[in-house]
Amino acid sequence: MTGRAGIPTGVHILCERQGRILLLRRAGTGFFDGLFSLPGGHVEEGESLRRAAARELEEETGLRLAPADLGWLGVIHRRSDSNRIDFFLRARDWQGEPRLCEPDKCSALDWFARDSLPDLAPYIRVALEAGEGGWLRELGW
Repeated sequence: MTGRAGIPTGVHILCERQGRILLLRRAGTGFFDGLFSLPGGHVEEGESLRRAAARELEEETGLRLAPADLGWLGVIHRRSDSNRIDFFLRARDWQGEPRLCEPDKCSALDWFARDSLPDLAPYIRVALEAGEGGWLRELGW
């Protein structure tokens, strides 16, 4: 694949406690700023999805988990600012209490009930509405 750029690959982690979902409000990145999203980020070269998810969760929220403690939810292939693939995983267990670890990228962190979610990045809303595992959604094509 010489001369071709790869498709950006994202990973997003659903942490749910007592029916409430952990969300971060994006800020200062130019990408869905002001909207809430699940913790997550880009998969780095040579990194597995689960390892990327564990790393991103800790970097953004301070929560720690083993990659094996992540279950499969689904995938969204979307056309946004570019062609993107986003994988969604569920954290089954974690250690610690969440805190805002990247204030330059996120301006708030909180738990929200499914029936009273804040303004979400559109593809995150689609993922949360898709429910439990094994789904594929295509957006913007």
